[in-house]
Amino acid sequence: MSPAPLYAALDLGTNNCRMLVARPTQRGFRVVDAFSRVTRLGEGLSASGRLSEAAMERTLDALEACVVKMERNQVNRARLVATEACRRASNGAEFTARIRERTGLIPEIVSPAEEAGLAMTGCASLLDPHVPWALVFDIGGGSTELVWVRNAPSGQTIMGTQSIPTGVVTLAEQWAAELASNAGYAAIVERIGSAFRPFESIHAIAAMMAGNLVQMLGTSGTVTTLGALHLGLERYDRSQVDGLDLSFKDIAAVTRRLAAMTQDERAAHPCIGPERADLVVAGCAILEAVCRLWPLGRLKVADRGVREGVLLGMMREDTAGKAKRSW
Repeated sequence: MSPAPLYAALDLGTNNCRMLVARPTQRGFRVVDAFSRVTRLGEGLSASGRLSEAAMERTLDALEACVVKMERNQVNRARLVATEACRRASNGAEFTARIRERTGLIPEIVSPAEEAGLAMTGCASLLDPHVPWALVFDIGGGSTELVWVRNAPSGQTIMGTQSIPTGVVTLAEQWAAELASNAGYAAIVERIGSAFRPFESIHAIAAMMAGNLVQMLGTSGTVTTLGALHLGLERYDRSQVDGLDLSFKDIAAVTRRLAAMTQDERAAHPCIGPERADLVVAGCAILEAVCRLWPLGRLKVADRGVREGVLLGMMREDTAGKAKRSW
């Protein structure tokens, strides 16, 4: 019997370029290779409105490394999705054309709603099937997505999404000085909360929080980092963080620790590192805004998201007999 085909899912974000190579199994898929590199594609974008040449070159180098891995693994089908940085940049379409010319990959600039749906699909297996509603959030580099989900043992239905053009990179670049002071940080949390309030007005989530009707699931480098710090890990371990239950009290305690650290101390921590040292406090501000608006008291940490959603989507399409797209 020939082995099952190999799929590659690539997620080109504002801060990271990530890839998973996986083979379908009866219960989902098995990862056979992975890639992640901080490229800061959206560096300076909030000020200039354009992707810089240096950022594009860093990202193209990363994508070329992905192609090498794909060829080595003999990948049968791949999909590359690009998110907020390419959506927002005036030269985003020009950059995706360069990607295709240089790497052979065919990028898709996905909408905020599609991005949220992919993240939701990738995280769905972590939801408690007995809690009928779920608030899922994804704190990215250039945007933050909210997803309101009707949840059942038979599956999930997305009832609404919201995307705000604020992520850890944009926030850290635009409000670095404010994030460094208690008053400035509090003002930023309030500003982000105001941006999320229309989502609450539409879906009345707060009114449904009593009686264990709502669960919260977070997927982002922010929540996985906070999970690792809460556990006291000396180095990041996905197997201990993915699926972790984290109380809001624990989140607040870790946030206070991070705020008290210097930039150099954060950079030296093996679960943060120099590439994220200037971003993690920005992520905490976004997370705090979510927790204040919907004080459920605890959330589940997901070290999975868009890439896993892309993989599952391709595999389901092929199982259903839809036309295959090679890369």
